[in-house]
Amino acid sequence: MVHGIPGLRVLKDGDIISVDIGAYIHGFHGDAARTFAVGQISSEAQRLIDVTKESFFKGLEKAVKGNRIIDISGAVEDYVVANGFSVVRDFVGHGIGKEMHEEPQIPNYRCSGQRSRLEVGMTLAIEPMVNQGTHVVKILKNGWTVVTADGKLSAHYENTIAITENEPIILTMPS
Repeated sequence: MVHGIPGLRVLKDGDIISVDIGAYIHGFHGDAARTFAVGQISSEAQRLIDVTKESFFKGLEKAVKGNRIIDISGAVEDYVVANGFSVVRDFVGHGIGKEMHEEPQIPNYRCSGQRSRLEVGMTLAIEPMVNQGTHVVKILKNGWTVVTADGKLSAHYENTIAITENEPIILTMPS
């Protein structure tokens, strides 16, 4: 799902792989992730990738001044669940700026406590992590690599955004 450690495993036709990249420029962080197909993948794997990406954009629609974090979270969750997938609950999006991970946390599901209002100037990393099966994940013995508990596929899509007076700006996509 996330945080894999490079090793000797060779990617093969039909695999999907998520790449999560951080940047640090002039004192500020950026964070983006994408899931890529390796060769020809199943239609269900492609649908998982597509739903994950689109769920980010559903959340982005709610990332406007005056809305709440839970509005973003709910939009992501609603889209993912309506498409028959689940959102990871153990890892979430986050505020980002001078530090890679700052408050507020941005879950991909509705939960109590995420009532913070969005304000102009906030920068956030919205990052849906979507599983084909259960939302439950486990950390491997290396203490770093996270996989789905049921062994099914997972996809990840993330961008760093800025809240403005009008619509949000995606900071980690070419214009």
